[in-house]
Amino acid sequence: MTSLDKPTEDAQQDSRAVTEAALFEAFGGVRGMVETVVPGLLFVTIFTINKDLHWSAIAAITVSLLLVVVRLVMRDTVKHAFSGVFGVAFGVVFAMMTGNAKDFYLPGMLYTLGLALAYIITTLAGVPLIGLILGPVFKENLSWRTRNPGRKKAYAKASWAWGLILLAKCAILFPLYWWANTAQLGWVLVALKIPPFLLAVWLTWVFLAKAPAPIDVFAEMEAAEKAEEERKAALAEERGEERGEERGEATAGRHRRDA
Repeated sequence: MTSLDKPTEDAQQDSRAVTEAALFEAFGGVRGMVETVVPGLLFVTIFTINKDLHWSAIAAITVSLLLVVVRLVMRDTVKHAFSGVFGVAFGVVFAMMTGNAKDFYLPGMLYTLGLALAYIITTLAGVPLIGLILGPVFKENLSWRTRNPGRKKAYAKASWAWGLILLAKCAILFPLYWWANTAQLGWVLVALKIPPFLLAVWLTWVFLAKAPAPIDVFAEMEAAEKAEEERKAALAEERGEERGEERGEATAGRHRRDA
């Protein structure tokens, strides 16, 4: 990292101030967590009471759609709500196809396992997934890969944390999928929705708060564009002055010949 690339102390302090807000923006915040938990909670509650797969599935998908409608009415971002709808829909379809209520949770469990492996594999490959997710949020894109090694190291630590936490979660859930009944699996899964997520977010915040500030590549591009415009304006002005001098010399030459 060159002296030009090295973030200033003030920039680092500003980065720490916005890291927490940026993390919760990227991962949906409190509302996103609620939208993640409610459909599964409703499914397992209804199934525990009446053991009816169809009513449990209908209730879960209905509340997921209602959450999307609420966001649309409030003109809020729907990406987290839509991801919840797709997750619930896959679970409903899978459970209906197999007739096994536990299969409602299987797509989400497989997704969690795949995400855990993605965090670990991308980190081993030198492009930690958490950096790919948060880079645009911090307006640094991929500049941390080559220009900000301290930040790349923090992203690697955070990705390891996410990967290992999600693997630990899978290590609990998959045995329960085989050995426990639907209600037991459902309640454990609901209980494990938020705490591992909060732990991973907190560790990410800790690592990034101690890391160098992000390099704002968008601000750099704007500054480069402004400098280029100023250079062109100065060059045009210089050429105009040169042409003015040439015209002045030509006029003086004509006057001498006329004299």
